[in-house]
Amino acid sequence: MEIKEIHDLFLTCTSVSIDTRKIEENSMFFAIKGEHFDANTFAQEALNKGALYVIIDNKDYYIDEKTILVSNTLETLQEVAKFHREYLGLPILALTGSNGKTTTKELINVVLSKRYHTRATVGNLNNHIGVPLTLLSFTSDTEIGIVEMGANHQKEIEFLCNIASPDFGYITNFGKAHLEGFGGVEGVIKGKSEMYTYLSEHNKYVFVNLDDVIQKEKTDKNLRITFSHTDKNASVLINKIAANPFVAIEFDGIKVKSHLIGLYNANNINAAVTIGRYFKISDTEIKEAIESYVPENNRSQLLVKNSNEIILDAYNANPSSMEVAIKNFLQLDKQNKVAVLGDMFELGEESLHEHKHIVALLKHEEKVQTYFVGKDFYQNKIDKEYLHFFKTFDEFAEAFKAEKIENKTLLIKGSRGMALERTLELL
Repeated sequence: MEIKEIHDLFLTCTSVSIDTRKIEENSMFFAIKGEHFDANTFAQEALNKGALYVIIDNKDYYIDEKTILVSNTLETLQEVAKFHREYLGLPILALTGSNGKTTTKELINVVLSKRYHTRATVGNLNNHIGVPLTLLSFTSDTEIGIVEMGANHQKEIEFLCNIASPDFGYITNFGKAHLEGFGGVEGVIKGKSEMYTYLSEHNKYVFVNLDDVIQKEKTDKNLRITFSHTDKNASVLINKIAANPFVAIEFDGIKVKSHLIGLYNANNINAAVTIGRYFKISDTEIKEAIESYVPENNRSQLLVKNSNEIILDAYNANPSSMEVAIKNFLQLDKQNKVAVLGDMFELGEESLHEHKHIVALLKHEEKVQTYFVGKDFYQNKIDKEYLHFFKTFDEFAEAFKAEKIENKTLLIKGSRGMALERTLELL
């Protein structure tokens, strides 16, 4: 069956699914193989739960005309998504970067939704499966699509751009994330910049932070809309930036006070302001949108539990985001600080070196009680009474529960696999 024919069937469905546990009535189910399962085996279950059509790539699981046999279900999902994007023809803004992708995406979405019917990537569905699912969530009512793109190796952003065909793009930053897959920081820059290359080749626009030297240099041949805190030639000049602990900015006399913690979130806000202005959102509406946005899902949240204030940033971590989070925490005008920091994953051969660097940031901060959790931090253990090292979370939990953590300001940050939000249960 041709992609157009499958797309025609898709248009008669209400949604698309790849997980029978979350299947919806009248949806189209794509049986995509995983590392430990063959989703073709769930074809009958998907139909029983209400799927209108099931896309399979194993003829042994053909049932009737509601099962569509293709050569590869994953590739078919991607091709149908690409066809759907072209079918709708709506403007699409894509964004990637080492840190801040999801927060920036959500800020852009709340700003643009002040005037347009927008749809954006849900959660972190930003890979070779998530981007197609995002595109297929767009409908004829969608006026602007916002697509987050993640990558951990070369050519992935290029591949995703060829599916999504973005009209606009933004790269939040180039940091030390997924070093193992990219082959170092230079590999990160090259891989993320594939978005710039795509947009340049197709005469599309990029949004650029001129205060980021790499962004500025990499986009000198692109059509660009810019923002800056220092360059008066920028399209949008940000006059003031502050954070104690919440980020506040000012542009053209408009003061914006966010619910985001840490100066590292300022550029996420600045990008949303710039993109909002480009799409003719009024300054008042931009201010209202940003001030109404409250982060969730363990992303830079300020919580209060018992007598403690907690900065919970346990969704993810890499050396770049960890360093800026620590520096921001150190400059806060607070007493009785406690940091709980978990291992950073996917760093390859650089892992021990990068963990050592993070320990060094706190080596002389005797006013901060810091708890390092994980085997890589433990291998960089040093003897300071205010620095505590634990190989596992369980070992940390046993020691931490014995402490009286009262009237403290805490920073909790680590990679997703560390699940450091469990620390909240110990307070």
